Amino acid sequence: MKPMAAPILSVAEAETDEEAVTVEPGFLEPGAAPYGNFPFYSRFHPPEQRLRLLPPELLQRLFPPEGSDPRPLLGLDVGCNSGELSIALYRHLLSLQEGEICSVSARDLRFLCCDIDPALVDRAKKDCPFPAAMSFVTLDFMDSQTREPLLSSFLNQFGQSAFDIAFCMSITMWIHLNHGDNGLLAFLAHLASLCRYLLVEPQPWKCYRAAARRLRKLGRHNFDHFRSLALRGDMADRIIQILTKDHGMELVCCFGSTSWDRNLLLFRANQPSEPTPSH
Repeated sequence: MKPMAAPILSVAEAETDEEAVTVEPGFLEPGAAPYGNFPFYSRFHPPEQRLRLLPPELLQRLFPPEGSDPRPLLGLDVGCNSGELSIALYRHLLSLQEGEICSVSARDLRFLCCDIDPALVDRAKKDCPFPAAMSFVTLDFMDSQTREPLLSSFLNQFGQSAFDIAFCMSITMWIHLNHGDNGLLAFLAHLASLCRYLLVEPQPWKCYRAAARRLRKLGRHNFDHFRSLALRGDMADRIIQILTKDHGMELVCCFGSTSWDRNLLLFRANQPSEPTPSH
């Protein structure tokens, strides 16, 4: 017997959901992206919404050049999707204009960007204007056997044991829904151990309910862990508590909230000599 096709959400339904995308006939429905691997994520959460909250001089404030020939700064973007936000962040941090490939005064910056979806990673590689500075790789970040050698290999190229800055933009909910409370705790613990600074954009609890509702509309199984999650409520506050109390990070700044009600939170590993950016 032929399996029944999952219903496709209408454009109106899609546009009113927190994690929704404009649906094209015969294409991937929002509920069919259970890891947040939406095919056209930047159409409904454009990078500019985040970038307008981040000061353009952030990189210089966090990492003043040391000596006449400073080493490259290393960035890690977890859950990069098809790379639009990663590329926009790279431009923003180096104050590059659209179409500008490099700046004489720009600090050398190298990004490792990873996503669980190989099709999205392939698109990111194809569209990236900075192939020498940005690496896109397929990686299930929760798979430690694959993750550890990949991250170590990248860091070893530069003689470093940690990234200068890591980005976790609207990823925490998908880790939480697919791996439960313990998975989220392990994810945050590992991120905290990997970087000097961490920029996190947590999804609020209403997005969890919306994600579960979409699966039900499509006649699919609910997320295995959704009903058993003990970590719930104000997820930004929960993540702040976990990173500061359990992993010794300091909340440096909340840069504000996007139009879809998500805070951009910057954390720092406890190193008293580090500078504090002003917003």
